[in-house]
Amino acid sequence: MIRSAKPSDVPAIHTMIRELAAYERAPQEAKATEEQLREALFGAHPAVFALIAEEAGGAGEPAVPVGFALWFRNFSTWTGTHGVYLEDLYVTPRARGGGHGKALLAELARICVERGYARFEWSVLDWNEPAIGFYAAVGAEPMDEWTVRRLSGEPLRALAAQAGSTALTSDSLNEATSLSN
Repeated sequence: MIRSAKPSDVPAIHTMIRELAAYERAPQEAKATEEQLREALFGAHPAVFALIAEEAGGAGEPAVPVGFALWFRNFSTWTGTHGVYLEDLYVTPRARGGGHGKALLAELARICVERGYARFEWSVLDWNEPAIGFYAAVGAEPMDEWTVRRLSGEPLRALAAQAGSTALTSDSLNEATSLSN
């Protein structure tokens, strides 16, 4: 079963993020805390959203989360519409092969179509052959001509230090953001 995440799912999401980071050979990079996830997903102005895949529990037991998809809206200037960017998709090893990953993707595709979004995009590590094969099987096309770029840590701070005094302040950026929502 696929459903929207609830605040009570944050510990399970946090655990699965750490498992995903270990699988992706970067456990030291998973620094998000449960508190940060709770605020991002369920705070006053959530900017990210999550779906949960769960399996029925045993006799009288509650359902158990076995996967999640964490996503946010993006925007295409070419189509003039929003889209969905899938940040993370993860299914626990014991539940793989049970259709949970495909069900999570299908629900996100449904959200896109229902809301008139033109694109559903994500990244995959180039060595992750099982994921690449899975995504190809659902019809996802590789965007080989695009290369992801990232600024973080010291390079991010160095570039930020070059911003002029006319740059948006936090207050004006928050105001602009609230006006666009």
